[in-house]
Amino acid sequence: MKTLRLLLVALLFAGTASAQHHTRKARSGDYAPTVYLISAHQIDTLYNTPNAALQAALRNQQTVANAIEDYIVTQRQGNRQAVKPQFIFATRNNKFSFSIGGFVTLRTAYDFEGSVSGGLDFVPYNIPVPGTFATKQRLSMDATTSRINLKAITNTRALGRVVIFMDMDFRGGGESSYTARLRTAYVTFKGLTIGRDVTTFCDLQAAPATIDFQGPNAYNFNFTPMIRYEVPFAHHHMTFGVAAELPGVSGTYDEHFASMPQRMPDFPMYLQYAWGAKRDSHIRLSGVVRNMYMRNLRTDKDTSLLGWGAQMSGTIKFCRWFQLFMNGVYGEGITPYIQDLTGSGLDFTPNPTNAEQIQTMPMWGYQAAGQFNLSPRLFLSGGYSSVYVEQKHGAYSTDEYKQGKYIFGNIFYSLTPRCQIAAEYLYGTRQNMDKVENHANRVNVMLQYNF
Repeated sequence: MKTLRLLLVALLFAGTASAQHHTRKARSGDYAPTVYLISAHQIDTLYNTPNAALQAALRNQQTVANAIEDYIVTQRQGNRQAVKPQFIFATRNNKFSFSIGGFVTLRTAYDFEGSVSGGLDFVPYNIPVPGTFATKQRLSMDATTSRINLKAITNTRALGRVVIFMDMDFRGGGESSYTARLRTAYVTFKGLTIGRDVTTFCDLQAAPATIDFQGPNAYNFNFTPMIRYEVPFAHHHMTFGVAAELPGVSGTYDEHFASMPQRMPDFPMYLQYAWGAKRDSHIRLSGVVRNMYMRNLRTDKDTSLLGWGAQMSGTIKFCRWFQLFMNGVYGEGITPYIQDLTGSGLDFTPNPTNAEQIQTMPMWGYQAAGQFNLSPRLFLSGGYSSVYVEQKHGAYSTDEYKQGKYIFGNIFYSLTPRCQIAAEYLYGTRQNMDKVENHANRVNVMLQYNF
């Protein structure tokens, strides 16, 4: 009997060193990363103390389970979020853990019967109107959306679970420069998020999956420095969030006005109701208020314009095989919150009926998409999105953007849990204030491998 116990202990501690690794035995489809335990001391005399050895082994297994649970609980769901890491390094008792993950992506695109200028993404705003011989066809290959992310979790008595997250891609320079770019860098604890993250106005789970990095033009996926507070209540059916975020103003000036540094943050907020066994359906109401400062050169004084926006968004999982995504947004002077208009200079424009006045531009958009889950590895999706800029006292310029449309259909297939392939068709249009328009077509294919 003693020999059998010693043999069991020897098997449990075979290969033990200053760092140990464990692979969780999980049911099919469960998250099962490899967990390396660091600072797990090797004590040779444990071979002669079977009970102590068994207790140590059980503690290690509990640490592994707790570390995996931390990464499951803190995994952010939704559009373009980091995948769960395949490797986790944890200290004894799981007081601290960290992981390195990411993926490599290659996208190949071919534009025909009209193309999008000004970048690798399919942005209706960037469709040239009118088109020329140089904008009819285009081939591109792009790996700039490949990503690397770092995550660290500390379990503390005072602040609870503290999460530090950073990720980067390679879109920091010009097209095909592959300059590293910091996407997000934040710390979260007690409902607070401090750092750089996706704007609070964005509903991460309201957008469908697309190969195209930009996605539906009425959606709003932008990064910004912020301080945000979120709190769930009503048994996690309800969530409220509010933030102060660095403003990004993009307006059109004339000889009577000039740009100046901003002095007040944007204030987005939301209230969300979720339902379902896994809270996998929800409706969210969002709003944002902003004050945009400029210099009035005629009066030699500072002045400001009020910008505001409201949005309804969400996702509804009707059944195992079908899910709906949607958002609708309306406001004035909110180009950072409608991604087709970001950087367009349309937060405000001079008043064409009074050259000494400047005005915010009314704008709105909506998108709806459906995803059909044909199997755990295969899904199809398609959708429609449109953005409008309304005239106010007439259009400042006839070639100013009036409307953009974005239509897509795609198929995604997981060859393995870490490798995914996809194909996609995109169609977009841009119409100007004078009703002159042009269109573009694109076919995308993608290969992505997670690590």
